[in-house]
Amino acid sequence: MSKAKLEYIWLDGYKPTQSLRSKTKIENNFSGKLEDCGMWSFDGSSTEQAPGGSSDCLLKPVFICPDPQRKNGYLVMCEVLNADGTPHETNGRATIEDDDNDFWFGFEQEYFLWDESIDKPVGFPAEGFPTRGQGPYYCSVGAKNAYGRYIVEEHLDVCLDAGLNVEGINAEVATGQWEFQIFAKGAKEAGDQIWVARYLLERIGEKYGVSINWHCKPLGDTDWNGSGMHANFSNSVLRTAGSKETYDVICQAFAPADIIKAHMDVYGADNHLRLTGKHETQSIDKFSYGVSDRGASIRIPIATVERGWKGWLEDRRPNSAADPYKVAARIITTVKSAAV
Repeated sequence: MSKAKLEYIWLDGYKPTQSLRSKTKIENNFSGKLEDCGMWSFDGSSTEQAPGGSSDCLLKPVFICPDPQRKNGYLVMCEVLNADGTPHETNGRATIEDDDNDFWFGFEQEYFLWDESIDKPVGFPAEGFPTRGQGPYYCSVGAKNAYGRYIVEEHLDVCLDAGLNVEGINAEVATGQWEFQIFAKGAKEAGDQIWVARYLLERIGEKYGVSINWHCKPLGDTDWNGSGMHANFSNSVLRTAGSKETYDVICQAFAPADIIKAHMDVYGADNHLRLTGKHETQSIDKFSYGVSDRGASIRIPIATVERGWKGWLEDRRPNSAADPYKVAARIITTVKSAAV
């Protein structure tokens, strides 16, 4: 009798930033199919999702892929439900209105590899800062420029082996800062894959004693970039529009002050530290958009224009610790509100 290891993964109730949790379920003669992953439960009182007197929360499997790091293993991303089967208040995935997968998302996930012994990124000296400012590290090669590549390459391999649609990786502008990109035709699956990829990166970090710092501005008020999770998105309208006017109407739907706030509420904690108008960002309380403008809130990629205004948009405001489910849900709501 073969035994499979199913790692059930979910998001806890910690605020302002949720954390990943997981536990292993052993199944006999498992088919490898999502529909054969049963519901499970956990103690929500230990994850800030339920009181101790009524602590059962349910895990609803929504995405499965092979676990390349475990023999006969699978990674099972789950939504959290209340005991009565309704979505838990911490369940951002359940708020996405994209059942027909009309919206496609590509997330650019930035992060820092973090040396806990000095509480700084890998590649930093124990005291002070690197003698060179940021810049030489971006898309770099060489021992004096690229730090932690062994972790990044291992992460890429396991993501690909898991079947995740990683479209690329690169070193970012700060020392010890990296990025991976994931794309999916469907907002929910894009979020699923980002969370599973984050989980795998955290687990690889355990192996090497290196933490993954998802905070959007871990180096504080310095002249070092923060980390984002740029959200590239399209729907059938954007992919087929063929007119600048349509893009203008959709972009302008993001501009009202109440809409800016609604986006900032789910674009990650401490984003005011990152969205300052410096380091390729727009100020947190302003909205702008422009072709090929990396200092705008929303960038219209030059490829979209060259294709005759048929393509996608990039919201540059979500930060690295944001929940991709909630980011996608908010973007979809705003795009659907545009009068096109």
